[in-house]
Formats: sequence, C-alpha cells, structure tokens
Amino acid sequence: MDVVADSQKRTTRPPRRLLRWALAAALGGFVFGYELAVISGALLFLRDDFALGAFQQGALVSILPLGAMAGGLLAGRAADALGRRGTLILIAGLFIAGTAVATVAPGYGVLLAARAVTGIAVGAVSSTTPLYLSEIAPPDARGRLVTLNQLMVTLGIVVAYGVGVVFSGSGSWRAMFAMGLIPSTLMLAGMVRATETPAWLAAHGQADRAREVLLQVVDEGQARRLMEDLGRFQAQESRRVGVRTLVRSAAAPALLIAVALGAMQQFAGINAVIAYAPSVMERTGLTASNSLLSSVVIGLANVAATVVSIRLVDRSGRRPLLLASAAGACVSLALLALTFEVSLGDAGSWLSLICLIGYITAFAIGLGPIFWLLISEIFPPDSRAAGASVAAAVNWFSGFLVGLAFAPVVDAIGQGPTFWIFAAVCAVAFVFVRRYVPETKGRPFADIAADVRAQFDRTSHDDARTPRRAGR
Repeated sequence: MDVVADSQKRTTRPPRRLLRWALAAALGGFVFGYELAVISGALLFLRDDFALGAFQQGALVSILPLGAMAGGLLAGRAADALGRRGTLILIAGLFIAGTAVATVAPGYGVLLAARAVTGIAVGAVSSTTPLYLSEIAPPDARGRLVTLNQLMVTLGIVVAYGVGVVFSGSGSWRAMFAMGLIPSTLMLAGMVRATETPAWLAAHGQADRAREVLLQVVDEGQARRLMEDLGRFQAQESRRVGVRTLVRSAAAPALLIAVALGAMQQFAGINAVIAYAPSVMERTGLTASNSLLSSVVIGLANVAATVVSIRLVDRSGRRPLLLASAAGACVSLALLALTFEVSLGDAGSWLSLICLIGYITAFAIGLGPIFWLLISEIFPPDSRAAGASVAAAVNWFSGFLVGLAFAPVVDAIGQGPTFWIFAAVCAVAFVFVRRYVPETKGRPFADIAADVRAQFDRTSHDDARTPRRAGR
C-alpha cells in the first residue's frame, strides 16, 4: 500500500523526512552492492593466501547468493511479523556481524561462514528494502524511489571496486572487507530513526500511529483519504498469504512472472560479471592492478546507467526499458564472446572492456533495477511480502548456481562460449517480457494485479487454441 495514493494532486518532490527514511533503507542496497563486489578484488589476493583452487574460489563467490536465497525466504515472514523497519534493523546487525568476522577470518572455512551470514543479510535486504520503499512512496514517484535502491546497489559495487584498487598495492583483502562496516553501521543508525510504513501499522491494529506517520509527510485532508484507502486493504492484509499457499492463490500469475524474471536476471550473467570482472579482464592480458582499474570503469558505467533508468522508469515505463535492456545485453554479450574467440592482439583487452561496459549499461537500465521494482508492485497486498520473498530467493539461488559454475565452466569450454550462453538467456528474457510482463507505471496495485491475471488468462486461451489450428 503506497503512502500517497492521490498521485494526480501530489506530484511535487517528496518531503525531506520521507527522503531520509528512504535513504536509510536504501543504504541496505549500498551494502548489498558492496558485499557482492568486494570479493572480486579480494579474491585476487586471498586465493594465494589460502591457496584456493577454482572450485574453492567459486564456492567463496557463490556462498553469498546461496545465503541470500535463505535470507530471501526468511525475509517475507520477518517483514510481516516484525515490520519492514524492524526487519531492516535486524538485517543491518547481520551485515555488521558477517563483515566483522570476514575481516578477521583466520582461514578459508571461517571466511566462507562469514560470507554465508552476509549472504543471508543480502537476500533479506534485497526484498525488504524495495517493499519498504514501495509502501512509503507516492504512485507517481514509486518507480524513482524504489529504483533509488538499485542506484545504491550500483554505488556500492563501484565503491567496492575502488576500495580494491586502493588496497591492491598492499594486497590487504582484510581491509577491503573491513570498509563494509561503515555503510552497515550507517544503515543501522538510519533505520533506528526511521518510521514503520503506514500500511504495516494499519494492518496490525495501529491505525492511530499510521495516521501520525502520514501527517508527517502529507496534510490533514490527504491523511484522511489515505487512511480510508488503508482501511479498504486491511481486511486483505489480515488474511495474508504465506509462502506455502502462494502458488495456489490469486497471486500465482504474478509469482510466475517474478520467479521467471528473477532466474533470467541471474542466468544473464550479471553477478558472475560483477564478481569475476577483474579475473575476466586479467585473462585478456591485463595486470591485476589494471584489471581492478577496468572494473572501476565498469562500475561507473553501472552507476551512470542506473541514474538514466531512474529518470526514465516513471516516464517511459517498465516494459520498454526491460525490452531495450534485454536486447542490448544480448548483443553486447554476443560481441564480448567474439572478442575471446577471435585473435585481436593488444586491442582485444580494450574491445572486451567496451563490450562489458555495453552489457553492464544495458543491464542497469532495465533488467537490473526493474526486476526489484516489479516484485514490489505486481503482487496483491495480501501476498506482497511472501511473493517478493520467494522471487528474491529464486533470484539468489540462480545467482548461486551461476557463481559456482562460472569459473569451472570457463575452464572447461572457454570464456567465449560461456558468454554466448548468457546472451541466449537475454534473448529468452526479451521474448518473455514481451509476452507476459504488464506495464505498471503509475498504476494502483489493485489494477496491476488484475492486469497480471487477465494477461495470463488471455495467454492460456491462445495456447489452448494453437494445437487445434496447427492440426487443421
């Protein structure tokens, strides 16, 4: 349930108080991005300190998305029981604990466990932060405010790359991990001062408190109308759908869209590229230091493209950006694969970098941020937390599989064929989005849910008629 339903009358910039709450929650996205990418620089040095083979390196990368899968599944129940704010406070504590242990890890086993704890926090924050932001955002700004989380993710990634460059001279991978304590602590402090969402408060019998929160960001008349809207949804929220019953509920079509997009987003190779970017560039002939510098360039392109996405998502809509993103990523990955298959001499490294930048740019405009936005929009109110939780878990399990398999697959078939596989996934994503994903820009949640069900009903009827036509 969004805080400002009267989008036609309220189109001004959100109040500073609202932006502070949003920024505190979005710091979780920053830590998410930092923890995801910091391993790329650290791996260049700790693999020698701990004498890691290809499988051990893959496990160290993939344990984070595996933990994130568990965190994603747990987050839905926690967000309903503890509240969105309470869950984010708990997540910040997990970030601090996991990062601290990783910093002082005496060996591979302890480091692996610490990264698993961090992964649980990453998975939980990846679904809870968009949920929190969507419930405090006006419909006309919901895309921008929720996509702020993805911007923070990309900023975390580029900062992690930059930290890797700073400490590459000393090879201090422990210092790289330790720097993650700063944003984690800031997130904890910010969420302690933030508010719970009015939707959660109203659904849990705290209507007076919900009204108090609304009055901090809207006037008396708007607050009254919003409380009436919250009351209409309260009955649905009191019959919340759990994870086990989600597939048999009215949210099943939305779940299919969310799960499919979550899997395709990861099998398009994004986390493998982020985690292994320095290693990929090192294979083109660059030194470790230059590989890290090239990763910073990739990270900056990621940030810039996400800023563009924020500006376009509430103007151009979700579907056009998703389609353009899938097409652009497909072409960039196919060209990247060619740079590894064709002998290009010294120019090969720079052409590979250009293709990687093209891929990251295309991904960051659509497939990256809009997946997280859609899972906070397409589910009915009674299943929003559970649906986002399952989608995030599938997303992270897919990331685990890709992260674990990437290095061994590259060793087995080479980098070129590996990136052709990622390109094929992007082509499938384009077809899926064009057929199934509805436009959600500026629309009430109830209308979106109805459109999702209607879209699948139409598709089912079309599929049922196809064999009969083919048999004539």
